[in-house]
Amino acid sequence: MKTGFAFRLAPRRALMLATILLALAAWGPTVTLPLARFHGIIVLDVTQSMNVEDYLADERPQSRLDAARVALHEALQALPCGSRVGWGVFTEYRTLVLLAPLETCAHFRELSGTLDSIDGRMSWAGRSEIAKGLFWALRQADVMPARPSIVFVTDGHEAPPINPRHRPHYDGKPGTVAGLILGVGGLQPMPIPKFDPEGRRLGHWRADEVQQQDTYSQGRATSIGREKLVETEEDVGPVDWATSGNEHMSALRERYLQVVAEELKLAYLRLNGGSAGAHDLSRALGRSALAQRVPTPVSLGYPLGAVALALLAFVYAPGALRRPALRSRAQPRTLSSRS
Repeated sequence: MKTGFAFRLAPRRALMLATILLALAAWGPTVTLPLARFHGIIVLDVTQSMNVEDYLADERPQSRLDAARVALHEALQALPCGSRVGWGVFTEYRTLVLLAPLETCAHFRELSGTLDSIDGRMSWAGRSEIAKGLFWALRQADVMPARPSIVFVTDGHEAPPINPRHRPHYDGKPGTVAGLILGVGGLQPMPIPKFDPEGRRLGHWRADEVQQQDTYSQGRATSIGREKLVETEEDVGPVDWATSGNEHMSALRERYLQVVAEELKLAYLRLNGGSAGAHDLSRALGRSALAQRVPTPVSLGYPLGAVALALLAFVYAPGALRRPALRSRAQPRTLSSRS
């Protein structure tokens, strides 16, 4: 009798506890925990080489800038609440912060809308000095509250061309600001579309319209024709991306970006096309190097609901979970009473 009473009482207690847990889950309690979340400014290169169409979307050509925006939209959706994202654009030699980092769940619409509005019409100059723009972004982040990380989205195409032996040097301390260089574009040189200030397409840039040689190699006007600068004899870096006379064409300057990333103690990632590229980007943004521990509200509704469902399954599951021995003993008594 005592054993039977214990089994009859346990389901009632389980039902009562499940009811309490479901009520708590519906109420939606939260607890604040210090969790690692992405906190950074994502800077997009909006110079004209980013309009090269060497990606595919639904079997149609897609520009580098469009491919980057699509991947960033998916990454933005995948970031957990508590993450903070800001937007910036790069052109000429400067980076302009458009939006300081905002919490992604509370401000998703604003972040998504700002990303949609970023295009080549924001460019204010025809130059594209990638390294200087990256330095500018790192210096800005270094003086901002909470020192956000920098994600710099570019194809690495410097215009005018850069001399590998005479690259600009960062005057800050590498590694102070965490960051990622996202390399965008294909490895096969493609023609660069030309646009007017209103965004109307005017064809492609021709070789005679683009500076094909870096300034240092051209020398300077003196009494001795095309006298070279003294510094040109100093070997200050790799030379495997020297200009090749086809600066009116553009491909991802991956080796150059990798060297810059290594010097600045930043990560590097190439953006592949399609959902795989967006997935890789989402994982990269979730890396601990780009994250900060921030107080983040965490809902307890799902865990409480899961425990309640487990209790209900225990109560209402067929006899596999409860009283197999009692049922086997009860059957003979029922048969004998009918006889």
